[in-house]
Amino acid sequence: MIAELLIICPLIFLAGYVDAIAGGGGLISLPAYMIAGFPVHAAIATNKVSSSMGTTMSTYRYWYKGFVSFHKVLPVIVFSFCGSAIGAQLALLISDFWFKILMLIVLPPLAYYVTKEKSFDKQRAPYKKVKTFLLSALIAFVMGIYDGMYGPGAGTFLLLLLTGIAHLDLAHANGTSKAINLSTNYAAVLVFLYNGRADIMVGLIAGAFSILGNFLGARRFERYGGRSVRLPMILVLSVFFVKIIWEFCA
Repeated sequence: MIAELLIICPLIFLAGYVDAIAGGGGLISLPAYMIAGFPVHAAIATNKVSSSMGTTMSTYRYWYKGFVSFHKVLPVIVFSFCGSAIGAQLALLISDFWFKILMLIVLPPLAYYVTKEKSFDKQRAPYKKVKTFLLSALIAFVMGIYDGMYGPGAGTFLLLLLTGIAHLDLAHANGTSKAINLSTNYAAVLVFLYNGRADIMVGLIAGAFSILGNFLGARRFERYGGRSVRLPMILVLSVFFVKIIWEFCA
């Protein structure tokens, strides 16, 4: 287990740091477990344990700074929680082989999309409260299914959708996305734990590194905003992609 942790923990720290700033940390954390040799379902499940711990920290930081109004987001995260539980159940129905095939197909365009330069700073005219809630709830439910079943890039997608479709400002969109991510992680963790797929000890140890990464990343966002963190994502994904191809060829 020590050899696995030496691979996993630094990458989980990096993933937490990246995720707190601009989302997309799952593009680093999920590959970390698979690079260390975890089977696909165990990697997804254990990743949810550690990432939920880190997301708890960053959500708290955003709440402390006034970017999360829980009385407003609570109805929304009910939808994300339900969506994630459905997604996690779907993930358990897909075999390791087909999950790897799916990753080979989806990862390259997904990585390109979430790591290219984007502007989240364009402020759009806010909608009325009811319309904002309905759009946010729909986004939360759909992204909850995706995050429970797979997950990488969910934080970035949430930012894009909440700012572009629900017309939230960047700070509150980031805070809302963290609260949604927190609920989707917890829902998926409950499903995976119930089905005995997560390595709890590794998840808890890695989770401590995720907490530290999220804490430092949230502080950086408070000071400098969501500047690019593309390079570490590209490096980790390149190693991960080569590893999957190698396993198929071996």
